[in-house]
Amino acid sequence: MFSLKGKRGLIMGVANERSIAWGIAKACAAQGAELAFTYQGEGFGKRLAPLAASVGSELMVDVDVTNSEQMDEAFSKIKQAWGSIDFVVHAIAYSDKNELTGRFRDTTVENFKNSMHISCFSFVDVAKRASELMTNGGTLLTLTFEGSNKVVPNYNVMGVAKAALESSVRYLANDLGPEGIRVNALSPGPMKTLAGAAIGGARRTYRHAEENAPLRSNASLDSVGGTAAYLISDAGAFTTGEIVRIDGGYHIVGMPQLENL
Repeated sequence: MFSLKGKRGLIMGVANERSIAWGIAKACAAQGAELAFTYQGEGFGKRLAPLAASVGSELMVDVDVTNSEQMDEAFSKIKQAWGSIDFVVHAIAYSDKNELTGRFRDTTVENFKNSMHISCFSFVDVAKRASELMTNGGTLLTLTFEGSNKVVPNYNVMGVAKAALESSVRYLANDLGPEGIRVNALSPGPMKTLAGAAIGGARRTYRHAEENAPLRSNASLDSVGGTAAYLISDAGAFTTGEIVRIDGGYHIVGMPQLENL
């Protein structure tokens, strides 16, 4: 139906085997893509190494996305190894978990800036560097969540950061379209990931979405990975600037299902 054979891509943000980024990496590898990975710090590197090896990847780069010198070095290594690149998956976000409970009004300026830098600006920064290596066009993908435009308890500053990220997707899509580069975001519903577990009340949020989505199910890693692979492939050649929801239809529901009222 579609293939990624001959395509090379960078996956950023794999924390463990339950990461959304890993679900995407597996799907892309299954369709024939050659992959490279970034990680931050020795601990995450040790977790990533066997996963990367399982999809035949030997190219792993340690990078802190808030450090410009490390970012330059990371993309320099990718260029040295491959020369060009076809896609990047940006699955990086962060906020102090102590501020992912309670009230948004209590957000500190330090955490606000840090959350915006890592969760939003880093994608812009990645896009700038990656696009220079996309000599034959390409695809940039990032991850968002419905808390960007609707209030989700405890999501707080991450909702604001994701709203900025989604706006960045649209502006980048317009900037890079003439170069044949597509920019999109995937918006899964609540998922049982390391990042998701940091948000207060995560288990209840996950259960509520599952019980009230039209499909009565949250997204799986395979479903997110398959959507990503489609968008990266030539089959997704005319989709850009989109926020693609993979949430069992939960975003269309205005209130809980009758049996849960």
